[in-house]
Amino acid sequence: MAAEKWVLMVTAQTPTNIAVIKYWGKRDETLILPVNDSISVTLDPDHLCTTTTVAVSPSFDQDRMWLNGKEISLGGGRYQNCLKEIRSRACDVEDTEKGIKIEKKDWQKLHLHIASFNNFPTAAGLASSAAGFACLVFSLAKLMNLKENQSQLSAIARQGSGSACRSLFGGFVKWILGKEGNGSDSLAVQLVDEEHWNDLVIIIAVVSSRQKETSSTTGMRESVETSLLLQHRAKEVVPKRIVQMEEAIQNHDFSSFAQLTCADSNQFHAVCLDTSPPIFYMNDTSHRIISYVERWNRSVGSPQVAYTFDAGPNAVLIARNRKIATELLQRLLFFFPPNSETDLNSYVLGDKSILHDAGIDGMKDIEALPLPPEINSISAQKYSGDVNYFICTRPGGGPVLLSDDSKALLNPKSGLPKEA
Repeated sequence: MAAEKWVLMVTAQTPTNIAVIKYWGKRDETLILPVNDSISVTLDPDHLCTTTTVAVSPSFDQDRMWLNGKEISLGGGRYQNCLKEIRSRACDVEDTEKGIKIEKKDWQKLHLHIASFNNFPTAAGLASSAAGFACLVFSLAKLMNLKENQSQLSAIARQGSGSACRSLFGGFVKWILGKEGNGSDSLAVQLVDEEHWNDLVIIIAVVSSRQKETSSTTGMRESVETSLLLQHRAKEVVPKRIVQMEEAIQNHDFSSFAQLTCADSNQFHAVCLDTSPPIFYMNDTSHRIISYVERWNRSVGSPQVAYTFDAGPNAVLIARNRKIATELLQRLLFFFPPNSETDLNSYVLGDKSILHDAGIDGMKDIEALPLPPEINSISAQKYSGDVNYFICTRPGGGPVLLSDDSKALLNPKSGLPKEA
């Protein structure tokens, strides 16, 4: 390895994911091994993703990381586990254009700079840690020329954040709980890609982008220790639901998919309530959204929309198709209109074409929205300001490398964040 002050960089983008059959509870805290299988849908990275640049240079004197522009410590066990696992698998790397050659043994003494940016709120129940750790592992694997496949990499990402293993694939993804004590068989596999069920449209109601009061890690530990419902769920309920959910996804059976998704979300939050002390992730706005969706689905006689909530109050609403998504957005804006000073452009994010399909170009259109037919006019209260914003998205693809240097978060000469 030459001693010049070169910098070698890789930039990648990784999506977040939302579980439709939930992961809640670990049987091993260190290796992050779950008590049950889970299934998730990957969200379109155009709308929700983490971008990470990783760099190596003989001039770096320590491993450093910046998250959303702020330097953070890499001292935590989860970061260290991921870095150790990846360094142990690193291979020879040669960049003939830059005249750089790194041998396998060199990786143990070379230091890394990592910069990561989420285009959505961190630690607010939108699986930011899932996208973050998946992107860290994927980009480092490319930088260090690892030979492992995506499922094998997912077992490394899992040691950073459990649900991160599911962000290494697009479409619908299953995290297999595994049987081995060392966690080697607890990894993610793709069930179907993002094109398989591309009728689906997803609208996220960001009810709060604040950090939650009880972290997922703490909440899970307390549930495992105190909730009898969690034990019953893991042993009796989830194994059957996993089989039914896989079948529903393969067959594009939206009725079964919606019923399972809503039931599993509700049971997860029931486990949180069954925990001592009880954990409250949802709030009044979350409960109102559930009530509106349930009322609509029942009035039509078959599910039009599925809802699911992770460890936070934000609603992830999955519509059967684009026409239903348009009607869903109209209903959401009827009940949760923006404050008068809010710009509509910053209130509905992501795929804004759904807004146009819904015939909404400004506040006047929102004010003119009719009362949904399933709602009694007496209970038609509006809750302006209770939703921060909406994100319109869809199922999306897995991690990708970004070859465009302008997308890199680190300076190619110094290896420091571009803003610095």
